[in-house]
Amino acid sequence: MRIFTASVIIAAVSLGTPAFVQAQGAAAQSEAQTPPAQSGTVIRSIEVVDLKELQPAVRSKVDDVVAQTSEEDLQSLRKSIDATPEAASALKAKGVSSLQVVAINIADGVLTLITKTA
Repeated sequence: MRIFTASVIIAAVSLGTPAFVQAQGAAAQSEAQTPPAQSGTVIRSIEVVDLKELQPAVRSKVDDVVAQTSEEDLQSLRKSIDATPEAASALKAKGVSSLQVVAINIADGVLTLITKTA
């Protein structure tokens, strides 16, 4: 599993390709079709997973990335998510907002938004 830094994530989302952290063993929460990205990546579905749902090893990696991400990068990421209707809709369906997204990934056409709730 690859975990992206916020600057890479922000660049990908800004190009219209949301990139998110894929949670191992997480079930799909919402599906959305998006057009092929400039990088050639196609998003077939979007998952929203709470940090608490991740396996301990994955959660540790995400925590490490979050600790190294600046608040400015997170704010920029969240603005990009809000500007992506499919991602914003998937979050809304789970009862969370972009303010709770702490990491993202894309793998095998699955865009995963990792959220952290109180």
